[in-house]
This record gives sequence, structure tokens and C-alpha cells, in this order.
Amino acid sequence: MFYKDERLALFIDGSNLYAAAKTLGFDIDYKLLRSEFMRRGKLLRAFYYTALLENDEYSPIRPLVDWLNYNGFTMVTKPAKEYTDSLGRRKVKGNMDIELAVDAMELAPHVDHIVIFSGDGDFRPLVTSIQRQGVRVSVVSTIRSQPPMISDELRRQVDNFIELDDLRDIVGRPPRDPAPEAE
Repeated sequence: MFYKDERLALFIDGSNLYAAAKTLGFDIDYKLLRSEFMRRGKLLRAFYYTALLENDEYSPIRPLVDWLNYNGFTMVTKPAKEYTDSLGRRKVKGNMDIELAVDAMELAPHVDHIVIFSGDGDFRPLVTSIQRQGVRVSVVSTIRSQPPMISDELRRQVDNFIELDDLRDIVGRPPRDPAPEAE
């Protein structure tokens, strides 16, 4: 439930949202996503969190990051850490949970409603704290994947759960082929 006059802030966990949309078989159109939430309330900020590989000359996510930066999103990035797992596969790690949590806590006194685009159960204490400050919290993720991409604890804690699949016709577009491996 959204109210037209409420001050909104969006916090997008880039890799989590990408994975959820990919599992559901569509890509996010961020221009449409921003427009949709501007329609739902007074959108004060839209943050997008992602880790970036610094040593890659071309990262598949770089055009998205640049576009978001010029189109009303506050980009929060940090270098991803690259490592090789026990099977010799190249892996990338870049958790942005702390950055998202700190920004949400700082902005909470200035908004009425925070929307977190992630199903990560690690955000439950953040949600609880924001709610204690009198701010409503919605989470966008999916339970229509196997397994569901939102933790049960997080879903129970938030004021409002928004099924990402229900937003498909509003903010989605068909996936591009071939899909890049990055976020």
C-alpha cells in the first residue's frame, strides 16, 4: 500500500534484483521502475548498489551503471573481489549489504516509506530498526521461484511484500540474449 503524498526512497540490491528477475525470465527496465515509484509517491531517492570488477576493461554492467547514474539513480559501487574457488572456477564477491543498511538508516528520518529490492534475510534487523523509527518498509522480491528468493523472516517482518513477478508488465522487458554472467 502506497500513499500519494508519502516520501519514498528505493534501495536496490543490484545483484539480488538481477538474479530474481532473471529467475522469473525478464529484465528490469529501470526507467519504467523509477516512473512507477514516482507515480506511487514522492520519490526522494533511488539508490542502486553493485560491486564492479575494476580490472576488466569492459564490464557487462558498466553501461547500466552509467545510464542509472545519469537518470536519477544514486549509484553506490565498490570494487568486487575476485577469487578462485576450490574447483578452480573464477568467482566474484561483492556484498553491498552494509552500504545499503547505512544509507537506509541515515535516510529513514527523512522519509515515510522505504522500498528495498532484495530478498536477503540479512536485512531483517535493518527493517526492524527502520520500522521502530516510524517508517514503513516494503520489500520487492519473489516467492514464485524455486526456491523462493525472499527469506521467510524478512517477508514476515516487512509492512508490505511486493511480488516482483506482479511488476513484470509494469517494469519488465524481455531478456537480452545472450544474457551476461554479471549482474
